Amino acid sequence: MLKQLIKNAKIVSDLQIIEGDLLISNGIIEKIAPQISADATMQVIDANGAYLIPGVIDDQVHFREPGLTHKANIYTESRAALAGGTTSFMEMPNVNPQTVTNELLELKYELGAASSAVNYSFYLGGTNDNLEEVKKVNPRNVCGVKIFMGSSTGNMLVDQEEALNGLFANSPILIATHCESESRVKSRYADALAQYGDNIPANQHPIIRDAEACYLSSSFAMELAKKHNSRLHILHITSEKETHLFRNDIPLKDKRITAEVCVHHLHYSDADYSTLGHLIKCNPAIKTQNDREALWSALLDDRFDVIATDHAPHTWEEKQNLYPNAPSGLPLVQHALSLMMDYVAKGKITIEKMVEKMCHNPAILYQIENRGYVREGYAADLVLLKQNPNVNIQTQEFTVNKSNLLYKCAWSPMEGHTFSYAPSKVWVNGTLSYSDGLIGELNPQRLLFNR
Repeated sequence: MLKQLIKNAKIVSDLQIIEGDLLISNGIIEKIAPQISADATMQVIDANGAYLIPGVIDDQVHFREPGLTHKANIYTESRAALAGGTTSFMEMPNVNPQTVTNELLELKYELGAASSAVNYSFYLGGTNDNLEEVKKVNPRNVCGVKIFMGSSTGNMLVDQEEALNGLFANSPILIATHCESESRVKSRYADALAQYGDNIPANQHPIIRDAEACYLSSSFAMELAKKHNSRLHILHITSEKETHLFRNDIPLKDKRITAEVCVHHLHYSDADYSTLGHLIKCNPAIKTQNDREALWSALLDDRFDVIATDHAPHTWEEKQNLYPNAPSGLPLVQHALSLMMDYVAKGKITIEKMVEKMCHNPAILYQIENRGYVREGYAADLVLLKQNPNVNIQTQEFTVNKSNLLYKCAWSPMEGHTFSYAPSKVWVNGTLSYSDGLIGELNPQRLLFNR
């Protein structure tokens, strides 16, 4: 394999921007310097002053395989991730059969090895009765244990207190939770059915799955984690009330309880249900503009540690159903980085902070080996970004449309949106796997963890 020399890049890593060159050799970042001389052993790529960032690590996706492949599969969604600059993903267990034994988990890793375009890891799902399986999970090569403390797609609710105590006390690795109070959601859903019948308006979703439902469950999960000294990561926080649960006065590496926010909760609000309806129906729900601003505040002051997607595709036809049968979740992984770069362009967040939340912090939080930074000796998972010269003009390169979507579901709530930046080239383990709209040679690996 030829060495690859990226010249004249703005390298974003470790909360700074360095202008210089980067040399890739044998899948690893061999050298970073202000200038590196090229020789005949190198393929030279001129970045022309563009940003070069670590590949995004998405700690929460649903790729629907096995069993739900009419919606999505690892092959299609991982290629969408690649095109969007996500070079590593961690995928959820609410598939069919549910990933709740180590045997089923290893079968999913075989699927990943056979069809993923980018680096991969899969969660083991916790249930009311699989504690022995959780105890046996390998901390070295499994990202985490997922516990649904509120029911969502896949009906994997863990609602027995004895089971929850057992899981929190005995999990050998990080526990990631979906937190919504099941009893409150059921009660409020019954009220909505009584008022509207099956024709519940989409804008009632954040009223049914409200901030109090989230807070009751998140605070309970934190109580369990503190009781058992568990390593807890609460996924997709959506409400202002929950933001006050989290700390920013200790380094991330020392936190036992961490939090994630998702791109759609930072971007949309309840005002968008009038135009997008069930296309943005998700659990937990997109809430008010006040909640959205509180999420941004918690992200920027480090109460929130990670930005992810919760990429969760459903077919267009499924999304057209009336509220009770319209599934929750939306496809996001192809455009999450570009969407966050819009907020960089607007001055809402710096590119250094964005890279920290999408690349560095997932690596720290999950103890991922040798990824998440642009550093010598690290895996060469890299994204070269190109800037849109005119965001007022829709172009194929920067505008979302059906012809450039790679999702199997073939739709996006962002269709028609024109971005300020888009990935130009993406390297996975030193292999240039995506270049200017074309997917090339692939070189994914199973993620490993320093545990």
